[in-house]
Amino acid sequence: MNSISSRSKRHALKLLVVATMAVALAPTPAFAYDENSAAAINVDQASVALQGYDPVSYFSGAAPKKGNASFSAQHTDATYYVVSAANRDKFKNSPARYAPQFGGFCAMGVALGKKLDVDPNAYRVVDDKLYLNVNKDVQKRWLDDVPGNIATAQKSWPSLKDKVPKGL
Repeated sequence: MNSISSRSKRHALKLLVVATMAVALAPTPAFAYDENSAAAINVDQASVALQGYDPVSYFSGAAPKKGNASFSAQHTDATYYVVSAANRDKFKNSPARYAPQFGGFCAMGVALGKKLDVDPNAYRVVDDKLYLNVNKDVQKRWLDDVPGNIATAQKSWPSLKDKVPKGL
């Protein structure tokens, strides 16, 4: 009986994740990031981050909420929409606490050396930090080893953050 090495299993899992991501990345109007931008923050053409979702709402324990342009805050070359003046004040007082990790790009993608857009509803708050994924299927793979995937992404991010997604 042949035994598959753990290295082969890890390689196969990575290939499966990459294949899943490729299918997930089919063009869709919901995702507005620019594949040709070297920006370290995932923003749309108007420099709005999180596809307009309120970053503070992710920490409420309820589902994230779409923000309102009337309540906005600036942080690291991005505009964040929030749902209220109270959330805007929370964000302004501690933007690094609420801003998503890896510039708002997919955490699993970063772990695999990619800068991918996200589904704002495919998220997890871990150790009081916001992590997003490209979709729920990829998030399932990310959740298989959250500490390992975060550690890998943290090592990859410095060399990825200023690169153009299309070239990765």
